[in-house]
Amino acid sequence: MPEPLCCPPTELGAIKTAIQDTDAEFARLAVALGHPARVAIVRFLKAKGVCICGEIVEVLPLAQSTVSQHLKTLKEAGIVQGETDGPRSCYCINPAALERLRVLLGEL
Repeated sequence: MPEPLCCPPTELGAIKTAIQDTDAEFARLAVALGHPARVAIVRFLKAKGVCICGEIVEVLPLAQSTVSQHLKTLKEAGIVQGETDGPRSCYCINPAALERLRVLLGEL
């Protein structure tokens, strides 16, 4: 019997897994940006271009605890990076994560 003209099943399985992984990554990033306050935080941090400690709360009409929760979500997704120094936390954009989101969106 002749060989099939398509890819061997092992290659198809690897391709399917890679697609599923990419889709999961895209969904994780999209969910993190799925709230207007988180989009506003990302825009603010991107515009500043440096690590920000307390200014985010001053520019958003939200309680400090709400901003902290949104920052936590963005940090868990890798979109925002942050460091804690005692009671202060400083945050900045992870440019690699935004670039990855651009690529994934372009592939959609």
